[in-house]
Amino acid sequence: MKPEPLTLPPSPNWYCARCSDAAPGGIFGFAARTSVFLVRVGPSAGANPGAPPFRVVGELVGHTERVSGFTFSHHPGQYNLCATSSDDGTVKIWDVETKAVVTEHSFHQHTISALHWSPTVKDLIVSGDEKGVVFCYWLNRNDSQHFFPEPRTIFCLTCSPHHEDLVAIGYKDGIVVIIDISKKGEVIHRLRGHDDEIHSIAWCPLSGEDCLPVNQEENSEPDIPNGKLVAETPITKGCYLATGSKDQTIRIWSCSRGRGIMVLKLPFLKRRGGGVDPAVKERLWLTLHWPNNQPTQLVSSCFGGELLLWDLTQSWRRKYTLFSTSAEGQNHSRIIFNLCPLKTEDDKQLLLSTSMDRDVKCWDMATLECCWTLPSLGGFAYSLAFSPVDVGCLAIGVGDGMIRVWNTLSIKNNYEVKSFWQGVKSKVTALCWHPNKEGCLAFGTDDGKVGLYDTCSNKPPQISSTYHKKTVYRLAWGPPVPPMSLGGEGDRPSLTLYSCGGEGIVLQHNPWKLSGEAFNINKLVRDTNSIRYKLPVHTEISWKGDGKVMALGNEDGSIEIFQVPNLKLLCTIQQHHKLVNAVVWHHEHGSRPELSCLIASGSNNAVIYVHNLRTVLESNPESPVTITEPFRTLSGHTAKVTSLAWSPHHDGRLVSACYDGTAQVWDALREEPLFNFRGHRGRLLCVAWSPVDPECIYSGADDFCVCRWLTSMQDHSRPPQGKKCIELEKKRLSQPKPKLKKKKKPTLRLPGKQDSSIVTEDESSRETSGPVENGVSDQDGEEEAQEPELPSPVVSGEAVSCIAVSLGVEKSKVTVNSKATSLKKEPPKEKPEALLKKRKARSMLPLSTSLDHRSKEELHRDCLVLATATHAKAELNEDVSADLEERFHLGLFTDRATLYRMMETEGKGHLESGHPELFHQLMLWKGDLKGVLQAAAERGELTDSLVAVAPVAGYSVWLWAVEAFAKQLCFQDQYVKAASYLLSIHKVYEAVELLKSNHFYREAIAVAKARLRPEDPVLKDLYLSWGSILEKDGHYAIAAKCYLGATSAYDAAKVLARKGDAASLRTAAELASIAGESELAASLALRCAQELLLVKNWVGAQEALGLHESLQGQRLVFCLLELLCRHLEEKQPPEVRSPSSVYHQWATGSEGDLMQRVTGVWRNTFSVDTPEQCRAALKKLQDVKYPSATSNTPFRQLLLHVCHDLTLAILSQQTASWEEAVPALLQAVLRSYTSGNFTLMQEIYSAFLPSGCDYLRDKLGDLSLTTAAFKSLEAFFIYGQLYEVWWSLCGPGPESSIWVKSTVPAEQREPEDSASAEDTEPVAAAAQPQSSPPSGPGLRLSGESERLLSACRKLFSERHANLQASQRTVAEVQETLAEMIRQHQKSQLCKATANGPSRDDPGQEAEQAPSRPQSPREESNAPVSLPELTRRLTEANKKIAEFPESIKAWPFPDVLECCLVLLHIGSQCPGAVNPEMQQQAEELLQKYGHTRAYRRYCQTLHMNFQRP
Repeated sequence: MKPEPLTLPPSPNWYCARCSDAAPGGIFGFAARTSVFLVRVGPSAGANPGAPPFRVVGELVGHTERVSGFTFSHHPGQYNLCATSSDDGTVKIWDVETKAVVTEHSFHQHTISALHWSPTVKDLIVSGDEKGVVFCYWLNRNDSQHFFPEPRTIFCLTCSPHHEDLVAIGYKDGIVVIIDISKKGEVIHRLRGHDDEIHSIAWCPLSGEDCLPVNQEENSEPDIPNGKLVAETPITKGCYLATGSKDQTIRIWSCSRGRGIMVLKLPFLKRRGGGVDPAVKERLWLTLHWPNNQPTQLVSSCFGGELLLWDLTQSWRRKYTLFSTSAEGQNHSRIIFNLCPLKTEDDKQLLLSTSMDRDVKCWDMATLECCWTLPSLGGFAYSLAFSPVDVGCLAIGVGDGMIRVWNTLSIKNNYEVKSFWQGVKSKVTALCWHPNKEGCLAFGTDDGKVGLYDTCSNKPPQISSTYHKKTVYRLAWGPPVPPMSLGGEGDRPSLTLYSCGGEGIVLQHNPWKLSGEAFNINKLVRDTNSIRYKLPVHTEISWKGDGKVMALGNEDGSIEIFQVPNLKLLCTIQQHHKLVNAVVWHHEHGSRPELSCLIASGSNNAVIYVHNLRTVLESNPESPVTITEPFRTLSGHTAKVTSLAWSPHHDGRLVSACYDGTAQVWDALREEPLFNFRGHRGRLLCVAWSPVDPECIYSGADDFCVCRWLTSMQDHSRPPQGKKCIELEKKRLSQPKPKLKKKKKPTLRLPGKQDSSIVTEDESSRETSGPVENGVSDQDGEEEAQEPELPSPVVSGEAVSCIAVSLGVEKSKVTVNSKATSLKKEPPKEKPEALLKKRKARSMLPLSTSLDHRSKEELHRDCLVLATATHAKAELNEDVSADLEERFHLGLFTDRATLYRMMETEGKGHLESGHPELFHQLMLWKGDLKGVLQAAAERGELTDSLVAVAPVAGYSVWLWAVEAFAKQLCFQDQYVKAASYLLSIHKVYEAVELLKSNHFYREAIAVAKARLRPEDPVLKDLYLSWGSILEKDGHYAIAAKCYLGATSAYDAAKVLARKGDAASLRTAAELASIAGESELAASLALRCAQELLLVKNWVGAQEALGLHESLQGQRLVFCLLELLCRHLEEKQPPEVRSPSSVYHQWATGSEGDLMQRVTGVWRNTFSVDTPEQCRAALKKLQDVKYPSATSNTPFRQLLLHVCHDLTLAILSQQTASWEEAVPALLQAVLRSYTSGNFTLMQEIYSAFLPSGCDYLRDKLGDLSLTTAAFKSLEAFFIYGQLYEVWWSLCGPGPESSIWVKSTVPAEQREPEDSASAEDTEPVAAAAQPQSSPPSGPGLRLSGESERLLSACRKLFSERHANLQASQRTVAEVQETLAEMIRQHQKSQLCKATANGPSRDDPGQEAEQAPSRPQSPREESNAPVSLPELTRRLTEANKKIAEFPESIKAWPFPDVLECCLVLLHIGSQCPGAVNPEMQQQAEELLQKYGHTRAYRRYCQTLHMNFQRP
């Protein structure tokens, strides 16, 4: 069984009487949120030597709401059984060994508040709820009984350890009763004395009442309780009971007499630094534990987290001993909720405690000292960051308002965690260590705060005086930029702190002077790059390792790359189309320095893109470059990607965290998923790679957990896909949501017991000396920090246990604030009108609003008409004027005269519909005050009629009345009417701001445009603000009109393009073209064409490309692509052809070869005929670069890239530039070859070189620059034909063809059943010539084949064979080194787990099995020393460096592979291969076939040819 990942668990639940327990033998469990975490304690925990003996071993998952009770069975033989109760109304019985539910019941109709497994009856579980109902459930016979002793809220209950029928119950009002369940719940004793909630009940471990002196208590209860004399019975005789209450007292009761015998008052213990905080006195939880072997001693909690050991023999002196007096800071710092004893396997008596300080502590009862502490998390794990200076220190930003610093390399304690809370007071959403300064940690919070912590000291943090308006998304250290970099060396820091906030700006903070103002870098970006349009909303920032380049991720999905010192824009990556969540640069200390230019990014869509910016960074272009093709694409996740991290130990290895509930490790260079971690039960928010262990990764999620896991221990290699993921989502969404509790009477009583573990805001605000306390879930439900709206999460996993059912609970539970709910009254029944919803105010511009809700085509037409009207340099022509008159609602976005016409139309509509008051308000907006406003003020209740006569009292009174009435209207949510009254007294800016602040943007724009100057900046701000909101809500067409109204056509085009469909992209391209944004128009038109290409709409794609003249070259590429697809489709059988393709008329003809058809269409359709036109198109296409192909490249993308290269080749031929045509044609061939598409490679040759390469050789002449490229092209041509000859021989029943001639008549041939040659790996098949059927007497090679075999001499290049052998040696050595490292890591892991609970683990044998040599004769298994491998690698690299660049520049077919194929042909057709060539092939194989890939084939070949 593989080890569990090391988990930093959620905090134990608060304000529960019994939500933790321990079983004999060393298993401890505590309830945290909706599950129970299990901890193995003692020698069997398998902890490292010297470390505390405990380990988190699992989790019980099944409840849908907060777990309120947890108890173990303490009966021998069933220590593995436990019971839980939850706010979902169920009681479940579990088997902790299998972590499965044995059985459950849901008898309770109200919230369960108490639970206990009887210590005397092995199958009895007793539970009580808030209405006072007690249920007894017998597990073995599946029977139950319920009792109702008192109509009060139960707080706790405990079964007697001495009598199987007695149960003590404590209530919220301080009453304690003892009932007999054998007598239908009859109350045996009713114990009165406490004045407040009963938090804990403990029975004396010894039966009888001889262990304590009872004569010292003078103020005891009367001997006749409840007014009756109770006869002594065997049940009531000889038993003590202890109770702890919120009234700050502990009382000891005698069950034989039914009265109290002892009262212990909690002391106020002064701590260092002052007295007791009054808030601490009010917030008290008094829990008890009566030790089994010490009946005269009692353990209790105290006010501030202390533990007291009371001496009950001297109660009159109130004698107690404080736990952990020798060590400072070992006690809890907050109140303690639960105490439970544990006896370990080595007979140690321990006591475990859970507290509000989120720590679980273990105490040695012999010494009263703290043995160990298990920290926990009280909120989402938002951020993880490893210190680059203090290696192994992991900082964790948590939603409970605290920062944890985890020393992951500690040998003595796996959970060595320090907490920092001073000055935070909000969710910690971002962290970043200083690259050079030890202990300097920057943090950002949910409320926009940025600060610096010195983790090496106890000083409070430094807080920046400049706050973000929203959540801090990301922090980063980087070099200073102006104006902070303008000072001298001694006047400015070498590194400054950059923070990115939810409002979309990046601030630069001076770490030397955080009290100073932070600078917004947007101003520098605008000034340096002369940007006129609105800058995108920034969501992510990342600095390259050398500090020379900065990347900014944006809300629209783009990524911008800036260069220091002035943030010059180098390029923009237009790949994502949704908000960018993560951008990370590859590290710079790997074995391949060129990889430091890789940048990985993840967004709200599930795809991760990797871009190689090496060319851009080295060329330093004058104008910004737009990148639209990724270097690598990593697909597999099914939800938003939230965090990325490169491995510091590998080249090109990446880990991603995703909302699908998994973390994925990728080989980014191969686009290959490697390992998938599914250990979380929620959405992952952050991930970090260990700087020490190459296999160790840390991840944090919204399940309040941080997990440490190993890549080699994962069962899955990729995220869950398809049906499984959909089923998990359905299960998650079908979980029941918590309901608000209804109260019968609207009483104003204050709550005693806080619901769940949620602390009210009053309580949090009173406590200023500690961290923000929000219990089980953070205030506001821990909303997702990267996005305003919280999408439906997707959680993946194998079983139901992986479903994060707690997320919905978390959101809704926080709304049930106990104090706020109790103060809220139900509406009185005599006023049913109070229950009615407020009617929505009638729109002032209903006609305009309705016209903005038409079809998408009409809205796009609105944008084009508006763009034409706003960018017209002269007077509008008749057609545009007619369009504007017809579309009167566009007056909102044009000039004032058009707006007036719109308002007149709207006014007529109001009059026709019977709303003259709205018509008057429209006239008021225009400034026509006559007959509309006559205002006055009388008494304190203002109405329209009273304000109308206000001028009679004078001008000043009228002004006051209007202002007062406007305020009154605002209180009544009539903001539009209030704005109208403000306009009446010429307070235009106040009216506009009022409408804007309450989201009446349409009306605000109408007012501002009608009353303010056209150049007033307020109007533009309104357009931009409304456009931003509409853009976030997905109303892209209306947002585009807003940006057009603000004369920002660039932003209008971009927002229209965000929809991503072909129609929107085309409209955006046309709009950008009208506005003169040619570059943007070209990029959008190209994106539109690519979208249409996906649905094979060739006609639409060409129409989109025709929108911009600069895309003429791309039209030629798409034309060639259409013809090539048509050509390939014609070769397919009719039944498999795609019927959905929409081809041009010119693509349906079949006369002539493909080359002639392409040039003919270019000439006749696209008017590309002259060399000058071809040269212009060639120059534009040469600026477009595509990444090299891999085996994972999609076929459509491969075809597009191949056609781009073929277009370059044809254009070069048309301009007689043969030195450029050959490399372009070779590039197309190489793309097909490297992607493994042999058929496409042969189609390229047959279509563009039908008669071979001799034609190109004649055209090139003696051009030395392209000689190497031509040789490579010719070699691949011969290579392809060589395989065709071989497959002609290997095919079933070969017939006469260009390569093979058959002399046997067709009717005499026998069919053969053999595998298709295309299904066999060429090298593998060629290596076994004896397994292939020899050619019969009726089969011989044609003359064409013999000429081809003679031409194969060109493939037998010894220089290329030598180079390829050296390259194979390098690859083999690197593979051997990687295998040595992996075996070493496995051996270390086996040593680390050797002391675990299962030494004879069959999984370890399975892991070690591959390392055994499979055959003693296999030379590859002989051990090789590291120096020997280093020597081989050095020699091979030295050899490669000696080869000329002309050899290394262009790939060449594998020479040894060609030798094997040729020898195989010779073995099938004896005499067909020249003996000299055969001997040359054998010599090359013997000389260069020493690597592992060819060693076995060469040995087989040697045996075959040496055999007599």
